[in-house]
Amino acid sequence: MTDVTSGTPSGTRAPEPDPYVRDLVALLDLETLDDDLFRGSQPDSPRPRVYGGQVAAQALVAAVRSVDPEFQVHSFHSYFLLPGDYSVPIVYEVERIRDGRSFLTRRVMARQHGRPIYYQTVNFQRVEDGYDHQDAMPEVGGPDQGFDLVDLMRDRGNDEADALGKEWGAIEVRFLGNSRHGLPADPQHPAQARMWIRIKPGLAVDPVDPVEHLAAFAYASDISLLGASLAAHDADPSRTQMASLDHTIWLHQPFRADEWWLYDQWSPRAYGGRGLSFGRVFTQDGVLVATVAQEGLIRRRRDRSTGPGLT
Repeated sequence: MTDVTSGTPSGTRAPEPDPYVRDLVALLDLETLDDDLFRGSQPDSPRPRVYGGQVAAQALVAAVRSVDPEFQVHSFHSYFLLPGDYSVPIVYEVERIRDGRSFLTRRVMARQHGRPIYYQTVNFQRVEDGYDHQDAMPEVGGPDQGFDLVDLMRDRGNDEADALGKEWGAIEVRFLGNSRHGLPADPQHPAQARMWIRIKPGLAVDPVDPVEHLAAFAYASDISLLGASLAAHDADPSRTQMASLDHTIWLHQPFRADEWWLYDQWSPRAYGGRGLSFGRVFTQDGVLVATVAQEGLIRRRRDRSTGPGLT
């Protein structure tokens, strides 16, 4: 992502970086243990399992560090295997699957306690010209018309809202509505949700290492996407077990993670305790910059002592 610039001196940051963003940047700055072997730190969190967006973002950083900067990430595909443990670091091992003239492929394994907890396959492409078209951005209100997502989660009985509010402190989310609250009925898409998201000030303004914006976006992309699969149902969050099973991002072109982007989400199907969700990511000026897909567990929880799920 070499074009994420704003014309300011190279490597500069916002005059007063948000402290939560400083913590996020540090979280995404992996320690190098050996060639293609890295260790990721952990935030201070009371939650019982590691936030999936963190693992995906750290794995992506590991993959990018094994590739020449002239190649950009165009997609990654991943599976969550076991719940992450906040009490110990996560080790990331990169496997160099393919090195071509136009495309490269890396596979990253995240490991804790000697076991794989997550796999990610990342594809890179050398920048080139090509055909260009996109879907139109839906007509929506601006970020100032949205509601703070964590406040809504708290109001609706999500028992992790306070912990997530602290852990997601680097991210601003303005919820515009879903199929049951705020969005007009759409018989073609019974489960929808829309929100504006951005990282608070503190990322590099003209990044020397633009993976910072890419990884920050990957971190934020896991927010609420699985929740779109519940938008058509009267589901009590405190009685619903939710966990990401897989996560995929296609990056169409570079963009800044610290400028508002619309997350237009919908779920075409839920069945058998699983929900499938897609998300289109638009900049405020209507450019479609990424598409995201996720399937996850959405199970009615009879006994809350059974725990919150896989990730």
